[in-house]
Amino acid sequence: MEKNWVIKAQGEEGIVSALIRDLGIDRPLAHLLAQRGVNTYDDARSFFRPDLANLHDPFLMKDMDVAVDRILSAINSGEKVLVYGDYDVDGTSAVALIYSFFKDHFRTVDYYIPDRYEEGYGVSLKGIDFAAQEGFSLIIALDCGIKAVDKIEYARSKGVEFIICDHHNPGEAIPSAIAVLDPKQPGCPYPFKELSGCGVGLKLAQAFCMRMGLPEERVFCYLDLVVVSIASDIVPITGENRILAHFGLKKLNDDPSMGLKAIREVAGIECREIDIEDIVFKIGPRI
Repeated sequence: MEKNWVIKAQGEEGIVSALIRDLGIDRPLAHLLAQRGVNTYDDARSFFRPDLANLHDPFLMKDMDVAVDRILSAINSGEKVLVYGDYDVDGTSAVALIYSFFKDHFRTVDYYIPDRYEEGYGVSLKGIDFAAQEGFSLIIALDCGIKAVDKIEYARSKGVEFIICDHHNPGEAIPSAIAVLDPKQPGCPYPFKELSGCGVGLKLAQAFCMRMGLPEERVFCYLDLVVVSIASDIVPITGENRILAHFGLKKLNDDPSMGLKAIREVAGIECREIDIEDIVFKIGPRI
């Protein structure tokens, strides 16, 4: 099969020269860094030495404060909450993260993943009807919902409210959910736009921890799920995703969750170090 190589443009000479001077590196390496958007000393430090402390404040994301307020209200009122996600790797990873994180906070929390063939992609009427019939008053939708304008209106008519956590490009209209978390929506000042759906869910859990004064380890313990979503959904491993992927791989290798540990064993990769390629070709397809 013939390959079509796409070569990145050379970095700007001023940036390359500054990297050579500030980092004490050779020109070829400086060019490689500049091609990848590593333009300053601080950029290079973050690139080579990822640090969870450099993750962005989740409350920079539009509607994050509203989402956390609504979740706290649901907890205090004893509401039933349904965690809803798409059926692909990103969606199921996001559901696993948010369900696992919040199950200790809600009296009644459940999850719903739509049938790929009967319901298709995204928020489904069947899922909304299930929530209404079972008495769920709040749905946290993950990796879907940003274009579900009509379905969110239908849910409102059934007494079901939505918090949307998505990373896809929005349509012309934004759904009238209680909160819409999507760094790609208009007017969202969140600095990094390429999070996975599971990554947006992580930011919601991180914001909840910050509001409640909980240790961040309560959410960072799920980074193995996040790196699986990053690799499987083929989002750019740059910026914040690079930090999440670095520590997610460490978690996946050192202390994976029970489910991912079992998948490693089935895939025959439990006795060696796992990399991104293993996730793409051996773990993701099994999910």
